[in-house]
Formats: sequence, C-alpha cells, structure tokens
Amino acid sequence: MSEHRRKPPQPQEGGRAAARRGQSGSSSGRRAAPRGATESPSGSHAGGGEDRPYGGRAEARRAAQRSGGGRRRAAEPGRPGRRATPAGRGRAPDPGKKRIVDYPRFDRYGWRRWVPSWKLVSGLCVGFFGAMVAAAGIAYAMVGIPDEAKTATAQNNVYYWADGTQMVSTGGERNRQIVDLSRIPKEMQNAVISQENKTFYDDSGIDPKGIARAVFNMARGGDTQGGSTITQQYVKNAMLDDQSQTISRKVKEIFVSIKVGTKLDKKDILAGYLNSAYYGRGAWGIQAASRAYFDKDSEDLNPGECAFLAAMLKGATYYDPAGATSIDSAATPEANAKRALLQMQDTLDKMVEYKHLDAAERAKYSKLPKVQNPRSNTQLSGQIGYLVDLAKSSLIKNDVVTSNQLEQGGYSIYTTFDKKKVEELEKAVTKVYKENIDPKKRPDTDTDVQFGGASVNPETGAIEAIYGGEDATEHFTNNADVTGAQVGSTFKPFVLAAAMKWGVRDPDGPEVQGEDQRTVVSPKSLYTGKNEWKVKNYDGSVWQNEKGEEWLQTNDGDANASAGKAPDYMIDLREAMRESINSAFVQLGMDVGLDKVKQAATDSGLLEDSLAGTTFPSFSIGISDPSAIRMAGSYATFAASGKQRDPFSVTKVTDKDGTIYTHKVDTRQAWTSKVADNVTDVLKTVVEKGTGTNAQLTGREVAGKTGTTDGNKSAWFVGYTPQLSTAISMFRYPDDENIKNREFLQMYGTGGQESIHGASFPSEIFKDYMEDALKGEPVVKFPKPEPIGEVVNDEPSPSATPTPTETEETESASPTPTPTESESEEETSPTPTTSETCGPWDWGCEEGSDGGTETGDEGDGDASESPSSSASESEEAGNSRGNQNGGIFG
Repeated sequence: MSEHRRKPPQPQEGGRAAARRGQSGSSSGRRAAPRGATESPSGSHAGGGEDRPYGGRAEARRAAQRSGGGRRRAAEPGRPGRRATPAGRGRAPDPGKKRIVDYPRFDRYGWRRWVPSWKLVSGLCVGFFGAMVAAAGIAYAMVGIPDEAKTATAQNNVYYWADGTQMVSTGGERNRQIVDLSRIPKEMQNAVISQENKTFYDDSGIDPKGIARAVFNMARGGDTQGGSTITQQYVKNAMLDDQSQTISRKVKEIFVSIKVGTKLDKKDILAGYLNSAYYGRGAWGIQAASRAYFDKDSEDLNPGECAFLAAMLKGATYYDPAGATSIDSAATPEANAKRALLQMQDTLDKMVEYKHLDAAERAKYSKLPKVQNPRSNTQLSGQIGYLVDLAKSSLIKNDVVTSNQLEQGGYSIYTTFDKKKVEELEKAVTKVYKENIDPKKRPDTDTDVQFGGASVNPETGAIEAIYGGEDATEHFTNNADVTGAQVGSTFKPFVLAAAMKWGVRDPDGPEVQGEDQRTVVSPKSLYTGKNEWKVKNYDGSVWQNEKGEEWLQTNDGDANASAGKAPDYMIDLREAMRESINSAFVQLGMDVGLDKVKQAATDSGLLEDSLAGTTFPSFSIGISDPSAIRMAGSYATFAASGKQRDPFSVTKVTDKDGTIYTHKVDTRQAWTSKVADNVTDVLKTVVEKGTGTNAQLTGREVAGKTGTTDGNKSAWFVGYTPQLSTAISMFRYPDDENIKNREFLQMYGTGGQESIHGASFPSEIFKDYMEDALKGEPVVKFPKPEPIGEVVNDEPSPSATPTPTETEETESASPTPTPTESESEEETSPTPTTSETCGPWDWGCEEGSDGGTETGDEGDGDASESPSSSASESEEAGNSRGNQNGGIFG
C-alpha cells in the first residue's frame, strides 16, 4: 500500500472520542466520526492517557439517550445503516431486550410501529383457531345425548276466573306414549324421510348451510328457524329444558346434533324423532297422534294416514282439518283441509319418487283420511274449552307468549270471565233449546241449530261471558268468536250514528273544500218507509248497478211503514228503527255515504275485515258478519256514551319469575256523548215498544236491536244496559266437516215457528240471561240525551214521534222480516228472488225462488235483493265458514 494511503496513527490517549471532541471544537465544523468506528473489539482504550468522559459504548449510549434529543444518533456498531430515532418520536426499544410479542414493533417508527408483522398475524390466527377447536372439544364433551323418555315434559297452565278462583289447570299433561320403531309403519318412517330429509341415512346429522342461515337470521333479529335435518329436529324437540330462541341455544343444538349423529344409530334417531315430535291436538309422538286423529294404534296406520300425519309436523295450526280460527282467522277448517291435502299428496308423490312406495298403492290415497273430533280433555268440556281457547289465542295474537311457550306451560293466566255470568248464559241458551228445538220431531228444520253469545263490560271492554256452543269437546268452533253469520238489522244503529256525526250530503249546497255540504240529522228527520223503494243516490238520481239495473228495496213482508202516509210513507228515524224499516236506512246510508257508515262501524269497535264491501246499498242493513263478541263490544261503545274499548279476555299473566303481562285498558272517544246517547235513546224505543219487547228487563232500562237476514239464515239480538252489553246469535249450520260446500240453512219452521227473528229466541235468551246476570247489581239509568242535528226532509210527522227524552209511543210495531243478500266490493249484486222485484224485462229473475220475502210476528225487516243476472258470490262466502272473516273475536 502506498504511503499516502496509509492512515495516520491514532493518538493513544483519549482515543478517537478525544480526537472527535477535539475536532468538534475546531473551526472546521466537520461532524465527528461515529463512536467506536475504529475501536478494538474489546472496546477499551489505552491506559496512561487522558481520562475518557465515558467508560465504554454502553455508557456513552446511555449518556446520549439522557441528553434528550434534538440530535440524530449515530448508527450503532453492528447495525450499519440504522437510522437514529427522529426528534420528537420517542425512543426505540432496547434491541438487547427480548419481547414475547413484538408489538408495537421495536425496529419501526411512526405509523409503521403499529402495523403487525406477518409472524404476529399468523400466530394470532393459529392461536384463535386452536382456542376454537379446544372450546368445541370441551363443548362436545359436556353435552349429552337426549333421552326421548324424558322429553315432552311440561308444567300445567292454570287459568283463573275474574274473581281469582281457579277455572282449570291444563296444558301440562302430555298425551304421549313411546313406541319401538318396529311398531311404527315403514310408510310413516319413509313419509317423514321423503318430506323432511331424503339423505337422512347418509348425512352427518347437520346441515351447515341451514345452520348458518338460522344463526344469521337470529343475529339480525329475524325469525328463528328449526333444524334442517331429522337429527337436528329431534334434538330441538328433545331440548325442552331450554326453549329460548337464541344463538347460544342454536350452538348447543349443533353440538348435541353432532354427538347424536356420531353416537346413535340412524334408526334410533328416527325413532326418537317420531316419538318426540308434536303433531297437534296435544299429541306428542306418533302413537298419541295416531290415537288423536284416527283412534288407532300407530302400527295400524295406512300410507295415506302416514302421509297425513307427516303433514301435521309442518304445524297443526294450519294443517289440522278441524281448523284453528281462534289463533288465526286464516286457519279455517276448509283452508286447513286444503293445505293438508296438498301436503299429503306431495309427500306421497315424493315417496314414489324415492322408491319408498309403489305407484299403484299410492293411487289409493287421493283424499284426506277421515279424522275424529279433536278434543279429548274432559276438563275442557262445556264452555271451559271455549274460554281457554279464547284466552290462549288472545295471548298468542298479542305476542304475550308463543304457542310453543304455552305448550311448555308454567303460566298463571288470569281471565276476565265471570263464572256466574258464564253459567247463566249457558243455562239461558240450554233452556230455549230444550223447550223449542227438537231435531227428532222436526228433522228438516231443527237439525244443526246453533247459538252463540257474548257479554262485554262497557266500562272496561272485559269479556265477562261467552257461549261458544253446546260442548267444547264435541263442537269445536267457538260461536261467540267467529261464525260467518250475517248480523242483519243490528247493523242499523251504525247508519244512524254516522248520520248524526257526519250528516247527510246536500248536493244543492255550496261545496266546502271540494266536498258536498253536510247536514247533521236529528232522530226526528223523515225518511221513506215505502216498500219497493227505488233507491237513490244522494243527489236524487236512481242508483244502478254496473249493469245499469235499478234496485227496489223491499220491507218486511212487502209492507209499507205502518205509521207513514202515501205516496212515500215518510216516517222519522226513531219510528223507522222501531219498526226496522229497510227502505229508510238504505236511503239514509246512501245520503250519508257508505264509506262513512263503514267508518262508523269500525269506530264503534267492529273489525274491518269482518265487514262486507260498500259497493251496494244493502251494506247498511247488515250483510256483514262480525262475531258476537265484537257486536257486544261495539254496542258497549254506545252504552259508555261513545267511549270505545276493545274487548279483551286476559287481565294478567305470571310465570315463575313474576308478572310478564298486565292488560291496560285503552279508551278512545269514538263518538261524542251527544251522538252515542241519542243512538241509545232511539234503541230504547225498540225494546220498549218495537221489535225487541221480548228483551225488556224488570225495573231496568234496556237499549237494543233485533236482526234477521236473507233466507232466514241467521237471527240476532244485541242489547245493553249501562253495566253490560250482550249479543245473541242463532243460525243453522252443519257441524260435520266432511260435508262438502257447507252453507247456512234456512230457519223457516225451526222450533215450530213460521220463521225465526231476532225478536224470538235470541231476545228471549237475552232476557233470561240478563235478568240473572244483573241480579244484585244497582239499577242505573242511561244518560239523558242532548238534542242533536236538524230535521231533514221536514214534513208534518205522520205519527206521534217522541222527543229524545220521551219513552212513550202511540204506534204499535208491525215489523216482519225480509231476506238479505251478501255482497262485497268486487262482486256483482245478487239475483232477485221475489216476484215483486222482477221487472218485465228481467230475464234472469225467477218468481217464487228460494229466499223470497216472508211475513212473521214481532220480526224485523232486513236486506232484500238487488237485480242482477248473476248470483252473488258473496252469499257463497257467507254460507261457507271457509271464507269467514274475523281474527280473534271476529
């Protein structure tokens, strides 16, 4: 190496550090060389020289760190190119100190320190999945295999009367008997496998996609879902100790299903499922279901019956041919039977497709098998079964508890039902039936006669009594809740209320905001009582249907109003209500507007889906079919001076943890007291001197209205005192679901009477019941009504018409019934059935056909027919309970 390249010897005293310090004080301004750049490996300095300020590199480094840092540190030995920590960014960790988790990262600065390394990410993933596997292993080890012998256990639900005494304890008893798989027909096994889980014998017992879908739905608050495989469904049925629909429960089901799938034989799983599944009618397991539906042992089931029971596993509420309208109005016997047949046929087809059933054998089962009466619990006989069903359906519909939760039991349910009133109502109906109805003596007129009834407290809306039928274990449609029987003239008070609230339209008056001016009417207003009245629109033009045909409205017995004078027989509305004159209320409804009449009915408490369409004038005279409960509740609105409260049947529900539900009375002012009290005053006239005289009570004021419908197919009386509102219905309807196209039957000659009216048996039942139900109650009078409205169509009154406070009338009633046709908004008007309504060019009109007008004593006039060349489809709807309206309470 040349001489000029040789480095000069370093001074021995102080080393390079001293040299660097010396140079730093020079004027050259050159930066000192990094520490230790030429130090010996030992890091020591030669002795005998000047003392060094620091004893070594470590001490120098610590000193530099203590000095704080505006300066950039030099690179450390062995780490060439390392940048010093920038000023203000803190110090880097000591590289000599080992850390288990290098986070934040010691060799990065700024935001890079917070970016995890791939090693850290990988480690965390491995750790997470390892923990999951460990947790799954622990969960798998902890869960047990269900024992079907211990499944389907539950507590009773206890129902209480309104006074707090126990009514019945029911629901916890389990109708179930375990049978060996050998006693379950192969067809039943294959029906369930074909419909529910065709890969049952090959799958692992769980459906990952179905599980993920169920968990996702529950996580976002959607509906819960059951298991997708038979194994999962068996586990779900068996886990009755925990019926909560949560993600944790679903996860538990998964582990139990996995364990069941690995530990149990498929045949054992299938037997467990068939023995623990719920088939409806309180039947848990195939043996109980076979007895509940067919009264035979499971081993005797044929393929059609097996396919039918497999359909019940979808949910008996919507597949049991007996129906479940108390829970859902869509679950009618007819609709359920249709669904069950479709499901049964689909199952049989799949059994053939999967080679489980011969096609020739399958062809034998094209119809539903005959099933027996659904009730077997003798505790639910008489009216108790109807009361329990009413309370249960109310809780389910109001989302207090679910149907499954009720099945598990453990609830105390406090009802509104008054034991005394329930017994008195049943006694009153039974008395009339035994004294007047004799199917053996009059089989053509007295068979299939049914009654319904309900009482509602006007002050609260509480349902205090119902009559659902002769016996809940024999007749399982609750006649108090929903029947499809039209209400006839008991609908007329809603027309009067609408006229006194909104008024009649005046086509000649000035328009107000685009609408015709209206005049609120007084009960003294005059309307036609003419028979065969040509119905007019409010502007005076003659009403016509879509075919251009006019409608002549008939009165009871083709009679003009007895108090009116020719040519139009004008009478005031009080007299029209007393005689139940159809023509007056049909025309009044047209003048008010049928939309307002409908609103009046719903404001009073009727359900909109129980009302017919407003296309035809007959809407005003009762072609709708609300339930007895709703009719009693709507009249209770008038009794309470316009305060409307929905009927309810449960006051409180408790479980082991305490009270979970308390009913709160919701009151709204549907009518002003002036309107409601005037309606009541007019209805008092009906009972005092009109069609409802049979309903008079000793020493008490009563308001009410009779009703009879087309073809004499139903009769009603609805009345009230200030303390209690009661509706009574009567009709003929076959109780055999195997009869196709069942319809309401005429009651001409029933009970030995020429025809049945609301003024006959229904009003008699009302009187007998109310006399006993109100015994001991204080006598309360109705409020004195204030004058209301103006007298429209003002002419000299042809009769002595009472003022709103008068109670005496000089005219006697001579009402007789006229039939009603049922229409709806989408349907054509019904075919005329009497010669009086047939015009000379009405080729489709047949004289003397079924459903003509009739004459009777103390009756009430109701709807007649409008001309049309086609029959009314809505009459078919009224004649079939499969098309009945109503939910709970109808």
